[in-house]
Amino acid sequence: MTVVTGANGGIGRAVVTTLRAAGHRVVGLDQEADASRGTRRLDVTDADAVEVAVAAIETRDGPIATFVSCAGVLSNRPALETPLAEWNRTFAVNTTGVFLMTTAVARRMVPRGRGSIVTVASNSGRIPRHGMAAYGASKAAAAMFTQSLGLELAEHGIRCNVVSPGTTRTAMTEQMLADPDAERRMLQGDGEIFKTGIPLGRVAEPEDIAATIAFLVSDGARHVTMHDLVVDGGATAGR
Repeated sequence: MTVVTGANGGIGRAVVTTLRAAGHRVVGLDQEADASRGTRRLDVTDADAVEVAVAAIETRDGPIATFVSCAGVLSNRPALETPLAEWNRTFAVNTTGVFLMTTAVARRMVPRGRGSIVTVASNSGRIPRHGMAAYGASKAAAAMFTQSLGLELAEHGIRCNVVSPGTTRTAMTEQMLADPDAERRMLQGDGEIFKTGIPLGRVAEPEDIAATIAFLVSDGARHVTMHDLVVDGGATAGR
């Protein structure tokens, strides 16, 4: 059984579709249920709800072998203009939500001696980005938690990896990409805010990220763990 959080979002939806096409039985979870997609409701910041949901999936749907954490919120204000409430919400979803879901799933994987976990972080968690201090910090924390967990769980045959996308065409970024000139600056870079461009010359589609995740949870990546795979068209230039 495979579980994906943030299943109604752009990347999460693509992950669900891609993994089902690859033969996975998938339970999608999101803040809002969507019967048309078979998505169940779950607030990943609610510790009690997370435990109940994971226990119910294990009982009703079967042992969880694969978990992909896609739930996330965006914060793109300058640090000095970021309200405490927005900082707290960003970390609650992007970091604490990853911790709650991942540990709930991992505790069940350990006795079985197998499993694969992937956390969707961001390239903004690897390099400083103007106006994204809260978001980048929350994703950096989630990535390091996942890699550290991977070190602890390796002896149990559980692989923990991170995928760090760059700018991806989703509902969360549509406001940033609505202006063709803004997208051009994103592709070419913006020296005023010290942002490099995207060498491949295109914004990622959710399917690009989903395909990478599908590889990491497959047997083809059976010897890959604690890795942070950047999928950003070269925007971070290997940094």
